[in-house]
Amino acid sequence: MTDNRKYQKTLAACYLGFVTQAITANFAPLLFLTFQNTYGISLEKIALIPAVFYLTQLLIDLGAARFVDKIGYRVCVAASQAVSAAGLVLLAVLPEILSAPFLGILIAVIFYAIGSGLVEVLVSPIVEACPFENKEGRMSLLHSFYCWGAVGVIAGSTLFFAVFGIENWRILALIWALVPLVNVFQFLTCPMERLVEDGEGLPLRRLLGLPLLWMMILLMICSGASEVAMAQWASAFIESALGVSKTVGDLAGPCLFAVFMGISRILYGKMSEKLNLSKTMLLCGLLCVACYLLAALSSLPILGLIGCALCGFSVGIMWPGTISLSSQKCPNGGTAMFAFLALAGDLGATVSPAIVGGISELAGGGLKTGLLAAVIFPVLLVVVLLAAQGKVCFCKSKEK
Repeated sequence: MTDNRKYQKTLAACYLGFVTQAITANFAPLLFLTFQNTYGISLEKIALIPAVFYLTQLLIDLGAARFVDKIGYRVCVAASQAVSAAGLVLLAVLPEILSAPFLGILIAVIFYAIGSGLVEVLVSPIVEACPFENKEGRMSLLHSFYCWGAVGVIAGSTLFFAVFGIENWRILALIWALVPLVNVFQFLTCPMERLVEDGEGLPLRRLLGLPLLWMMILLMICSGASEVAMAQWASAFIESALGVSKTVGDLAGPCLFAVFMGISRILYGKMSEKLNLSKTMLLCGLLCVACYLLAALSSLPILGLIGCALCGFSVGIMWPGTISLSSQKCPNGGTAMFAFLALAGDLGATVSPAIVGGISELAGGGLKTGLLAAVIFPVLLVVVLLAAQGKVCFCKSKEK
């Protein structure tokens, strides 16, 4: 018990790591129209901001499998917080001092996207390596902090803009930068354990040859896609369905989605010892299918809002649950396995909103059509979960 208590500082640092990721992912999108009005940036260019963010994160996910173990977890995770803080500071400063404000915004985005990508790869295995019991519950609770961070940055920023005016957004960017800045020192001083001892991790080629890994990767792609396809379009969907303002749309759409996703993760974190993870994920996958169909096919706006909110609840344990399943079935996967899972999740999160938007555009601007097409992601997730039932991974066997 005493030994475990000292890892509470590690856990707190990891919680703040996911809060930092939520800040970097959700703050700039609240300012898109402000960027357009203040700097005269076209909407076509503004659309590149999230694309650059997720592309940078994907590249970091891909490279982390090779460089994290060589550099070390502590240095890399502390650096993730430092570059995230630097990116938020640069977001407030560079557009004002560069002749091309858009270039300044992109440079800032690249900085904090590097930090976000490192958080995605590192924080889960750091917690997995800690000597806690009930690691499935810990993992679910850990990932809930991304949800609460998203709620905090959306609600907190909306309140700040209402009180002090959106023209003071640069001050708020500097305030948000304090979170990762403080967390740098947390990660530099907290205890950390090795996920896999030297020489015990699977070689990269053998890891990639495991059929179960590819099933987990496909499951992660579907998890990321199911989550973000609804989350990214929730505000626009609520605005169009209910005929409300953007502010109300942001609070009733992505904010409500994040609240229900966080509740789902906390509930599983508290009840995980009594639940079977695979069966719980399967039930959540079926609920997710129903939520997409409800949001896409309902003629009543309030039912669409309920579908959107419950979708957040249904996808809550998919991402952390897939990580826990992978750790159970392949305990010697090491950093590379976590990097590939992060890459897969981010890939799903990157392509699914574009698919929803593209199909909606082809349908004449009807978001419901795009969301109906996105039901393929939770359907595929259910199919993969059914196929993975009873599968085992021979990660512990020595290479011949």
